[in-house]
Amino acid sequence: MRADAMKNYEHILAVANVVITEHGVDASLREIARRAGVGLGTLYRHFPTREALLEALLRASFDEFTTKARMLETASSPEDALVSWLREIVEFTSNYQGVVDLMMAAKEDPESALHASCMTMRTAGTQLLARAQAEGLARTDMDGDDLFSLAAALAWLSNQPSSAPRADYLFNIIASAILTNRASSDFGV
Repeated sequence: MRADAMKNYEHILAVANVVITEHGVDASLREIARRAGVGLGTLYRHFPTREALLEALLRASFDEFTTKARMLETASSPEDALVSWLREIVEFTSNYQGVVDLMMAAKEDPESALHASCMTMRTAGTQLLARAQAEGLARTDMDGDDLFSLAAALAWLSNQPSSAPRADYLFNIIASAILTNRASSDFGV
């Protein structure tokens, strides 16, 4: 990619991040192009579909969560690693209204541009869960799909005005239900 095209690409992504944070994943592509100072055609040349734009925007973050999970595997206790990773996923996904629906759909659709990133992130979380399970610290009747679904549910709840004030409390209840030896009061909120 030419230097000027790469600059446009990165600028569009930066602007898209702001607009999508403000308006959710259904934000106007026309508004993203306008704020980026490019024509709609330029936006579509870089990102032919909304999903392609979202995949590019979210992939870097999803990859960071995968890397973070691998670091946590060796740097933290199994239960702290699992809870830390889960909390970060929930916080991130709750910043983009509507992304939970996209992630859940992408997980089931191998043709989705977001599928590979979602599955890699899910696998990383599954490894943290399996480590905690192997140590007898997490319930064994759940798997990575359950963990991914719980993260999505918690993110969705934190975006609901009636639940947002209780988001940390609800997170702690779920975390204590996953872990076999921790009460919700152990998470410090």
